[in-house]
Amino acid sequence: MTDRALLERIAAALERIAPPPAAPVNPSASAYVWGEQGLAAATNFAPLPIEQLTGIDAQRDAMLENNRRLAAGHAAHDILLWGARGSGKSALVKSCIATLQAEGAGVALIEIAPDRISELPLLFAAIADWPRAVIVFIDDLAFEGQDQSTRLLRSVLEGGANARPADVRIYVTSNRRHIVARDMAEQAGAINPRDAVDDSLALADRFGLSLGFHVCDQATYLAMIAVYAKSHGFAYDPADALTWAAQRGARSGRVAWHYAVECAGHLGRKI
Repeated sequence: MTDRALLERIAAALERIAPPPAAPVNPSASAYVWGEQGLAAATNFAPLPIEQLTGIDAQRDAMLENNRRLAAGHAAHDILLWGARGSGKSALVKSCIATLQAEGAGVALIEIAPDRISELPLLFAAIADWPRAVIVFIDDLAFEGQDQSTRLLRSVLEGGANARPADVRIYVTSNRRHIVARDMAEQAGAINPRDAVDDSLALADRFGLSLGFHVCDQATYLAMIAVYAKSHGFAYDPADALTWAAQRGARSGRVAWHYAVECAGHLGRKI
């Protein structure tokens, strides 16, 4: 076999095992997901109407204002959303995007998994020439440990060498206020706990806006269900709603939504 024939066989083999080229990205989609194949338009992006999010009015107003600034090309913050599970952090991010898009604002959402933070430079390169503002959304980030991904995120937030486009902001949700590892006490023998806490707080401090979400009280929980009931046309028993929450050991926006789904399903309706 000649050298040319051998090279042709090698080239053909490489083409067969190479990943297929990424499909063209719809430039006008409402939301996107960054994954193994790069950027792809999100399917079935249908957040809750923002008027159905109850008990987080201050957080809603702050995020909407920040988003409008970003969409208008004005100064805007990166945002850390911290607090109780199921309190509406992720739902608020998506509902705010949908609200602004309905107003005609030029802003898009790109969701990237926490384990892909190291790919942020690739994502930024892919959207460098986009004509609209972008919110990069990292949901449920644990921040346990100061690994390379965490250091990269810190660098991006403080405007380091891994710069993002000027009209891109990063929104992160976390279930812990101070983003400190749960096993910090167990690590005390190996590291100075105070230093580790300071390092984690330094990451939290990189966000210009920090929005707290807390466990809701009984009145707020029932108000959430009342909004869902009115919006979707079903009746409910407050005592039954409280029993539902008690059985799940929590009152939250997520538990209220699950109860609304149960009520609608029991009546044979969609929601």
